[in-house]
Order: sequence, then C-alpha cells, then structure tokens
Amino acid sequence: MSKATKRKHVTKEVLDDYVLPEDNQKIVKILGGKGNNLHEIETSEGEKYLVSMPTKFRKNVWIKRGDFVLIQPIEEGEKVKAEIVAILYAEQIKYIQSQGKWPKEFVPLASTEVCADISSDDDDSSSGSDDLFVNTNRPQCVYESTDSSENEVSDSGANKDDD
Repeated sequence: MSKATKRKHVTKEVLDDYVLPEDNQKIVKILGGKGNNLHEIETSEGEKYLVSMPTKFRKNVWIKRGDFVLIQPIEEGEKVKAEIVAILYAEQIKYIQSQGKWPKEFVPLASTEVCADISSDDDDSSSGSDDLFVNTNRPQCVYESTDSSENEVSDSGANKDDD
C-alpha cells in the first residue's frame, strides 16, 4: 500500500469511526508531546503518565495539547502504560456524550471545546479534514504591507542628505 493510500485510509478511519470505550479502555486528555511518539496524558482521575502512538497514526495524524484520545493499557510498560487506540474529534466527542460514556470530569471542558469547534466550523467554509494536516508547531506569520508614501518620504530624505 502506498503512503498516499495509507494516509487516506487512516484519515478516513479517524474521522468517520465512532467508537465507544470498552471495559479496559479510557478517555484521556493530552497534556503534551514528549518526543518519539510519546505523549503525556491525564486521566479523569487526575493520574498522569505516558502513552505511545501506534505506527499507523505516525506522520498521518497529529494531536496537540488539549485533544482527547481513547487509550488501551499495556502490561509491559513501566513509564509508558498505554497505547492510543483512537483520536477523538468534536463529532466523536458529541457521540460519546450522547451515549453517556463521557467521563464526568471532562464534561465542562469538552462541551466548551465542542461549542467552540462548532462555531468556528459555521464561520469557516473549509472542510474538517483540512484541520488534520495543519502543523500547529509553526507560528502563523501575518505580514503587514507598508504604505508606499512612507517609503517615498524616507527615500526623499535620504536623497537630500546625499547632496
């Protein structure tokens, strides 16, 4: 399978699959990336530890601080205690909340983020899949154009000094 085909299938799975947490799975909040596809998370009980991102998500889907993911514990880890099973976006979060499976500790935060995402989607005419591939680690620069009259004034002043 080519890279493009793999990315297409992984992206479709992430966006279109609505999963509910099973008995051994948890919904957690991402606190930050720690490198080597490891992320620090916080559970609904307040416990913090590292989770790993499986290879199928690497370089195909990005997550950032404040995102919610579904994890499954792994037995062999001391520092890394779980693996990411699914990345939850606004629609998946609303679905899980409607099924009553969302942790009560995350409800106020999740509902405000979902509302913010919905309002920004209404204002934006772009599709939600464009948000997956935006690198948020790079600052967004806004370049201001200078007036040509300011340049002319400074240029004319420079010409007078040359005389």
